[in-house]
Amino acid sequence: MIKRLFILLICASLSSCHAGFSLSGASIPDYAKTFSVQYFKNQAQLAGPTLAQNFTDVLRNYVASHSRLSLATTGDLQFEGVISGYSIAPVTATSATQGVSATTRLTITVDVTYTDKKDTKKCFNSSFSRYADYPSSQNLATVQDGLITQISNQLVQDIFDKAFNNW
Repeated sequence: MIKRLFILLICASLSSCHAGFSLSGASIPDYAKTFSVQYFKNQAQLAGPTLAQNFTDVLRNYVASHSRLSLATTGDLQFEGVISGYSIAPVTATSATQGVSATTRLTITVDVTYTDKKDTKKCFNSSFSRYADYPSSQNLATVQDGLITQISNQLVQDIFDKAFNNW
């Protein structure tokens, strides 16, 4: 009987707490109802013309689907930034072909400003960089879209984690 009373007391005290968690494990403040993602401008010289819009859309969709927040023009929580880097570089050389790279790396870097309008301690300006490798025997044009999707998803996960998971 005492055990049941104790368990009931614990459950009642926990149910009165408002932690502000979502199904993804994100810690979103209770006061935040909306978010906004401004268009990420492309400042990287080698990046294609659709990268900026695609990245912006991936970030908007990810936050909307992994939180309870609604997309707004000017949200309680705001993301903005630029695509600052897009580079292709050789990674490994094969022993059979002297000086020829067997693997090439595509790296994308984004600079992000995150603003929490009510809690300035949670705001940040950070640079995020991710890469994906592909065989040098393949033409970048044939693998580029898939690599960009893979890298964008990783970058968005990193941004989300920093903003909402105290990463």
